[in-house]
Amino acid sequence: MSEVSGAFQANAAGLMRAVELLVAEKTEANSGARGRSELPGTLPESGIGPSATIEELAEPVLGQARHLGAPGFLAHMDPPTPWITWAMQLWNSSTNQNLLHPDTAPVARAIETKVIDWLAPFFSQSGGHMTSGSTIANLTALWAAREAGAHTVVATRHAHLSIAKGAHLLGMHYRPIDRWVAAGNLDGCAAVITAGVTSTGEIEPLDAAPLAAWRHVDAAWAGPLVLSDQNRGLLAGIGQADSVAVSAHKWLFQPKESAMVLFANVEAAHASVSFGADYLSVPNVGVAGSHGAAAVPLLATLLAYGRQGIAGWIDQSMYQVEVLARAVHAAPDLEYRTEPQSGVLNWRHTQVSANELQAQLPADVFVSTTTIEGEPWLRSVGANPMADPLYVVAAVLDAV
Repeated sequence: MSEVSGAFQANAAGLMRAVELLVAEKTEANSGARGRSELPGTLPESGIGPSATIEELAEPVLGQARHLGAPGFLAHMDPPTPWITWAMQLWNSSTNQNLLHPDTAPVARAIETKVIDWLAPFFSQSGGHMTSGSTIANLTALWAAREAGAHTVVATRHAHLSIAKGAHLLGMHYRPIDRWVAAGNLDGCAAVITAGVTSTGEIEPLDAAPLAAWRHVDAAWAGPLVLSDQNRGLLAGIGQADSVAVSAHKWLFQPKESAMVLFANVEAAHASVSFGADYLSVPNVGVAGSHGAAAVPLLATLLAYGRQGIAGWIDQSMYQVEVLARAVHAAPDLEYRTEPQSGVLNWRHTQVSANELQAQLPADVFVSTTTIEGEPWLRSVGANPMADPLYVVAAVLDAV
C-alpha cells in the first residue's frame, strides 16, 4: 500500500490507540489541570507520522481540555456529551459527507430530515433545518422575517448578541426595549422573544408581541424543556411563534456545532431563504453552503435514549440548580439574585467579589461570572447532569 493511500485507509491499531487514550482520560475524570506539554512549535517539513502524532497530542487535546462533566463544573451552557456521540463523530469524520449536494450525502440528508421531523412537532412547528449554532439559526429566522416584510427587529435588552448582529447583517433596524409590555407599535416588526436569557435563564413572556409581523423565539437554551413532562409548561405558548431557534449543543447534549431553526410554515420560509446555482442539483437552503452531518450524533442520541432519557438529563440539571439555590440560601455569607427559572442561578458571596472569588477556586471547580445591571454575579448553569452543587458551594466557602 502506498504512503498516500495508507493515510486514507482504516488503521485499526491507530484508531484503537486513540480510543484507548480517550477512555483512559475519561476514566481518570480529572479536571484537565495537570502538567502541560507544549504544542508543536513549528510546522514539520516531513511530518512525524500518525502514531507519533496521536501520542504527542493526547495530553494537550484530552488532558488540557476543560472536563465539562466533572462534579465541580457548574458554569456555562456547554454540556458533556454522551459517548455515543463520540462514536458518531468518528463515523462522520470517516465519511465526510457534504449536505450541500444530495449525491455526496444521500443518507445524511435523510437523517437530518428525520431528526427535524421528530423534534419540530414538540414546538408546534412544521419543519426546519440544522445550523452550526443558534447565532446562525437566529440569523436565518430574521432573514425569513425580512423576506416576509419585516423591516425592524425588536427585542428586549436581555436578548442574545446574535439578534443585534443579525439585524445589522441583514440591514434591518434594531430597536431594543426594556420589557414587552412597553413594546409600542410593532407594525413591520420581527419580535424576538428569548426563552432562556443567557445571563439569567429568564423565559420572557411567550405570548408577547401578538401583533408583530413576525414572532421569533430564541430558545437556544430553554427550548429542549419541551421534551420534559415535568418542565415543558415553562414554554407554554411557544407554538404561536413563526420561528424558533434551538441549540442542540446545549440541552440536547450534542457536540459543537449543532443547532436548528424551525418554522411554522416551513415551505414558505425555506423558499424565501433558498438560492440555486448551476453546480447545484437542488437549491441551497439557509445561510450555510457546505456543511457536515451534525444530525447523525443527534439521531443516535435520540434513538439510544429516547425522549424520556434526554428529558431525564434536563430534569436532573434543573434539580441540581434548585439544590444549589437552597444551599446558597442556607449559607450566611452567600446570596442569590432570583429563583432559578430555567436552570440558571446568579449568586455571590457577600464579602468577596464574584471575579475575585472565581480566581480563588480550586482547579476542579468552575463557575462562570456575568454582570447584571452593573453588578458582577457568579453564574451557575445546570448543563452538567453529573455536577455536585453541594461540592461547588463548599469549594466557594472554603476559597474565602
